[in-house]
Order: sequence, then structure tokens, then C-alpha cells
Amino acid sequence: MAKKVVVAYSGGLDTSYTVMYLAKEKGYEVYAACANTGGFSQEQLKKNEENAYKLGAKEYVTLDVTQEYYEKSLKYMIYGNVLRNNCYPISVSSERIFQAIAIARYAKQVGADAIAHGSTGAGNDQIRFDMTFLVMAPGVEIITLTRDKALSRKEEVDFLNAHGFNADFAKLKYSYNVGIWGTSICGGEILDPTQGLPEEAYLKHVTRTEPSLLKITFKKGEIVAVNGEEFDDKIKAIQKIEEIGASYAIGRDCNVGDTIIGIKGRVAFEAAAPKLIIEAHRLLEKSTLSKWQQYWKDQIANWYGAFLHESQYLEPVMPDMEAMLTSSQRNVNGTAILELRPYGFQTVGVDSNDDLTKSKLGEYGEMQHGWTSEEAKGFIKVLSTPLRVYYGIHKDEQR
Repeated sequence: MAKKVVVAYSGGLDTSYTVMYLAKEKGYEVYAACANTGGFSQEQLKKNEENAYKLGAKEYVTLDVTQEYYEKSLKYMIYGNVLRNNCYPISVSSERIFQAIAIARYAKQVGADAIAHGSTGAGNDQIRFDMTFLVMAPGVEIITLTRDKALSRKEEVDFLNAHGFNADFAKLKYSYNVGIWGTSICGGEILDPTQGLPEEAYLKHVTRTEPSLLKITFKKGEIVAVNGEEFDDKIKAIQKIEEIGASYAIGRDCNVGDTIIGIKGRVAFEAAAPKLIIEAHRLLEKSTLSKWQQYWKDQIANWYGAFLHESQYLEPVMPDMEAMLTSSQRNVNGTAILELRPYGFQTVGVDSNDDLTKSKLGEYGEMQHGWTSEEAKGFIKVLSTPLRVYYGIHKDEQR
């Protein structure tokens, strides 16, 4: 009986080669599975299906996990205002985890003997896929032809062409990974640490030049309206914000970070929706959370983002961190207002019934109502006590 293998199939060169090689050369029963976390259009998915069968797959399936991706990842990244190195919204890294989980579930469903993916040996994705499969599909063989055979693009293209598949995978200057939480861009000038990307490297360009206001309304930390338009579907709300922000080419940046395997990596990206949503959410939190809620939430969020990025989503501590992030959002209600312009934006203000700046005890820099001037002077004197004690003894250390 032929070995049954599920290929994590994106439609790209590496996974196309994998499907055909395993079907034609190894005689495996290949199930091509495309796990969609919001980055594929219907046209792309249809093309993937057509090509999978041409490549020799016995079955093709699209696994749509976009809503699951939001509920189990994006929601918490918004709660935590998660940005890797205060820059990158952890788009590809978080998507890969949920694609791998979907593939592992499907492999168990069809009783697969093996799972294959197209990762190379020099990046993070190999770890995200392998670790997830090892935990969620124990005992199932993991096949990685591109990594194990150290294949070049030319070798893969030549193989596909020789077996009757017109491999239209020209070597482009840039490679793109498009997802609901941003588009990563690799190659070209990114390989030179002294350069940034030229305008033509980006997929989205300025189509609006007049400044405008963007109003994002949150309820318990989740988006419920965009410019007054209500959304039950959070994915559609994110897509609406992306549409607005992308028209100004907002969200472009370049991140240099440490990979899981220890080398440095550089990637450019454009992520209008994540940048706008996170900054709007952060702005609203400044007015609705206490000082220590903000402080401890930031500590947890930093670790949450790091664990997610470094393939530790299945670590048992993650639900514990999610519980804290969720609890912190109980009063994050109201509308954050941003002003958009080409290539950037600025925060304007918030409108919230939970705004702590509306206290009747006083207006910052203006007038106190909850204490007298004598009480203020007494408070300050007591607050200075530890310093007065220390420098009274160590006068030589005074600055």
C-alpha cells in the first residue's frame, strides 16, 4: 500500500516540487493541504487546487483557519500591543503556527504516514512546522525535501518542467508573504544592511493624499466599529482598516531581529492594519488602564510575543498569559482617533466613558480638587524621605 503523505501546500515553488516529487518519484499518495490564515484570495486558492492535481496530488483541500487565527492569536496580540523589537507585528511567525496546527490536525484526520513542508534549513519556519508536527502528530514522519536535499530553485524548476508541469517560478528580485496581519518582503536591497527598499518594492502605494481621521471603536479590547461602521466579524474589521491605511501606504518598516536558530535576520514589511490597530488600542489603554495594569500587561505581552515568534505557542504558560491579557481589557472601551496622511499617522485622542483622565479630583497641570495645597506639600515631603535619608548620610554622592 502506498505511503499516505500530507503536504503543507502553498502553491509556491518548494511545495509544488514536493507534491510532484513525492507523487511521481516516490509513488506516495499525496494530500495537498493549503492552510489559509487570511492571506490567500479566492482566485489564488482556485489556482492552487488546479495546480495540485496537475502536480499529481490525490486530494487537495483548503483549510480555512482565519477565524481561529484571530480568536487564538491576533486577539491577544492586539490586547498586548505586540510588536517584535517595538517594530514588527509578528505576522508571518504567528501565521505559520496556525497553519502548522491545521496541517497536523488534517494529517491525523486522513491517517497520514507522513507530513511534508517546503522550509529550508536556514530560517525560522522549519522550527515552527517541525515542532508543531512533533507535538501534535507524534510518530508521523516529517519530510523536508528542500532542506534535506539542499535544492536550488533551478533544480526544482527543471524537475517540474521535465515532468510536464510548466513551472512559471521566475526568480524575482523580491519574495513576498502576504497575510491578514501584514506582508513581509525579502530579497533585493534588504540583503544590504545599508539600504532600504525603493518604492517599487512595495505592493501598496499612496492613492489618497488628503489627511483624514480614522476612528476605531473597541469593546473590552476588541474592535467593534471603524469610522462608525459596526462589525461583528473582526476579520472584516481588520480588512477595512487595512484598506483605509494602505491607501496612504502606512505601515512600512524594516525589522532586524534574532532568529530562533541564532543568526540575525532582516525583513521589510508593510502592515497598515496592525500598526494602526495597535497604536489606536495603545492610545485607548493609556486613558483606561491604571499605571500598574499597563506596566504588568506590557511585561506579559512582551513575553507572549516572544514565545509566539519563537515557536512556543504550545507551551502551557501561553493560556495563562492570555488569561491575564484578557482580564486587563475589561475596561478598554471607547473610540481612539487617529489622523492619517501619506506614509504616516498621528494619534489625536480618545472618547471613552472609562477614560480615567475625566477624574473629578483634578485636571493635570491645572487645578486640584481632591486635596489641599498643604496636603500636597506633605505628600511630597514624605515621598522625598528615602532620598533625604540616603544623601544625609552619603553627602559625597550627591549629584
